[in-house]
Amino acid sequence: MTDHRNRAETVDLSSCDREPIHVLGAIQPFGFLVAVSPDWIVVRASENAARWLGHSDADLLGLPLSDLMDAEAIHLIRGHLQALRGPDAIDRIFGTALQPGGSSFDIALHISGGSIVIEAEPSVSEHLDAGNLVRSMVGRLQQTVGFDPFCREAARQMRALTGFDRVMVYRFDPDGSGAVIAESARSGLAPYLGLHYPASDIPKQARALYERNWLRIIADVEAPPVAVLPQRDPEGHPLDLSMSTLRTVSPIHIEYLRNMGVAASLSVSILRGGKLWGLFACHHTEPRHISLERRTGAELFGQMFSLILESREREAETAYEASSRALHDRLMGALASGGTSLENITGFLDDIAGIVTCDGIGVWVNGEVTLRGATPTAEEFAGLVRFLNRTATSRAFATHEIGAVHPPAADYTERAAGLLAVPISRAPRDFLVFFRREIARTVTWAGSPEKPVTLGPNGLRLTPRKSFEAWTEVVHGQSLPWSAVDLRIAEALRITLLEVILRLTDSAEKERKTSQERQELLIAELNHRVRNILNLIRGIVAQSRSGTDSVEDFAGVIGQRIQALARAHDQITTTNWGPGSLRDLIALEAEAYLGERVERVRLKGTDVLLEPQAFSTLALVVHELMTNSAKYGALSDTSGQVEVAWERDAAECLVVHWRESEGPPVKPPTRRGFGTTLIERSIPYELKGEAEITYELTGLRGRFVVPARYVRAAPVAPAQPQRGRESTPDLDPIALSGTVLVVEDNMIIALEAEEILASLGARAVDMAGSVYEALRQIEASRPSFALLDVNLGSETSLPVARHLSKIGVPFVFATGYGESFRIPPELGTVAMIKKPYTADTLRRALASGAGRV
Repeated sequence: MTDHRNRAETVDLSSCDREPIHVLGAIQPFGFLVAVSPDWIVVRASENAARWLGHSDADLLGLPLSDLMDAEAIHLIRGHLQALRGPDAIDRIFGTALQPGGSSFDIALHISGGSIVIEAEPSVSEHLDAGNLVRSMVGRLQQTVGFDPFCREAARQMRALTGFDRVMVYRFDPDGSGAVIAESARSGLAPYLGLHYPASDIPKQARALYERNWLRIIADVEAPPVAVLPQRDPEGHPLDLSMSTLRTVSPIHIEYLRNMGVAASLSVSILRGGKLWGLFACHHTEPRHISLERRTGAELFGQMFSLILESREREAETAYEASSRALHDRLMGALASGGTSLENITGFLDDIAGIVTCDGIGVWVNGEVTLRGATPTAEEFAGLVRFLNRTATSRAFATHEIGAVHPPAADYTERAAGLLAVPISRAPRDFLVFFRREIARTVTWAGSPEKPVTLGPNGLRLTPRKSFEAWTEVVHGQSLPWSAVDLRIAEALRITLLEVILRLTDSAEKERKTSQERQELLIAELNHRVRNILNLIRGIVAQSRSGTDSVEDFAGVIGQRIQALARAHDQITTTNWGPGSLRDLIALEAEAYLGERVERVRLKGTDVLLEPQAFSTLALVVHELMTNSAKYGALSDTSGQVEVAWERDAAECLVVHWRESEGPPVKPPTRRGFGTTLIERSIPYELKGEAEITYELTGLRGRFVVPARYVRAAPVAPAQPQRGRESTPDLDPIALSGTVLVVEDNMIIALEAEEILASLGARAVDMAGSVYEALRQIEASRPSFALLDVNLGSETSLPVARHLSKIGVPFVFATGYGESFRIPPELGTVAMIKKPYTADTLRRALASGAGRV
């Protein structure tokens, strides 16, 4: 099995007393690597990169990438970098010449820290359609029935794809050890099927790397590694090669493969839920290198196998869980209907035993023991409960080897080797315990699992074992392991028993009593508020009779005042009878009167929240002020204005100023109606605040003071999330709006541009992949702005740019050619951004309107 370290790092095993061994960054010799900084300067390279690219070692570092690769290759690389997403994203390009007239290479791209890592290896011309091939392989895989045939067919398909002598499906156990569960091998090779390997054969850091990087190849175990220069950056850090396709492996693993008689290996991860489930382990007895394109097909097949495997396992788990849930629900219904107490659970033990697959069940309640099926004795069970109470866990506890955690249990493994304990009360706990019998089994190891500590070429204790002859061991004292589904079912049962059904105690009775008191209080409060509202409406009806000349006028005044109260009530109840916004109150009232002419009411001040009592009172005051202004004041003609301003004074009271201007001359009223009374008296009377009205000739003036206890600061509105990978500052609304045209022949980059432009304010984004399609879309619907990729395969977007310039539509160029592209003089000054671009880059281009970004 493989032993890949996840970077150039220090390997330190805890049982070694010697100095740790430094594994420096290196790659395999069949390819080369260059790492470039974001400004496209080569900052690191492998030793053989100079030979591949025709430069000396001394001259290579510090060169612009354009001195090593032609513009077309760099443009292609820039485009693929634009499509990378996620911290461990990798992209690949096949059959690309890096220099004019040069050989074709397969390229792998990824980001490592602050560097862009470009790896290349000579292309192998084999006309492989990896996507179609994998589709056919997956089709055969999906026709299999059963787990074992499924894995066997996967190994057979992987061997046919890769051409390796042996392909194994290797599955990890929870303790890190693993076993070969399926195998396809050429005739004459000794079978590995069924062999187990200890966890030390694939260290923890190697398993962690497999979760990040799906594929690793060792084409020749005897090939000397090629160092990456310089080995460390100025800060002393090595280049992180975790996601490298060419990265070499630990010399410990090379020795391991030699001991197995393996000359070349390939491994493809199998993940379930993002966690390492197993591997496709491919071995060859001679050096073997397969192309990056074929390895990509193997990686894709491994990913599809992982998805199908997860789907099949989830289907089985879902069926088991659904069956247990149905039984659980029926049992809980019976318990609930009978008002069962904790002590009476023993009558349902046979039903509970069917919820989780087990051989026996026991319950401990208040020192009383009840057992069913294959279980320890009552005395043994009592000792087990004392152990469980010492574990101090409030969740279900499971082990498939009781004797390993509770030594006395070694005496009864034939009856109970594994347990799943469910606590059903608080400490000292009562327990419901499921038991499973011992399953004695013979495990065949690939050599002794006890790895000897010996002195070898890599130091003490780091020498892999040399013997892989079958070594059998009979395992006793273990049961069938408890699955994650078993634990989920047990936890659901625990919650139901503890919190829903079996805790019908004094605390539950107290809760019911409290609930009843809350209900009575709520009814009383509701009755109080309804009476207040009815009294308020009755008062409005009675007071509104004066000053109205007809029944229609009377009905209209009452209707408007009640509507103002309704609007205020709606705003309060939106926040569950909480504080309401002053700005919203005034704006809503103004809109109700003015409609589209609402701009005649200007609001100034930082928004505040008013408590419900103050909110309702101020709503009536604002309504009357707005009504009077519409009838007699500034809003009664076409030119008048109303300004409402507010601030907090030194005592944190809210001071509101009402100022009318540019309307007809104002005269004091000859009689005092109900509306005037509301304006002048309601705030002092209801809120113990202040109200002052001045009838100036140029317009009404009002000053109102609401005490601080009714006023709160309004929370700052949260910023709207931006789409895309980066947050972008808001643009001026006129900077980007309407429909935007993206001319880009790469679909992934076009979709990325669509997200960025939408986040910058575009109402809609149209996409075109050619000059013809772009001109056709412009003819059909003129855009407000355009983003043009310079190169569109066999043509450029210059004809589109000239047409847009002619009809006056602004645009920006995007290019992967860097500074080598020159904008034709007839287009004038046009902004140009380089790939890979970001939302912030495009925003700056829009803001500047010209120049290079």
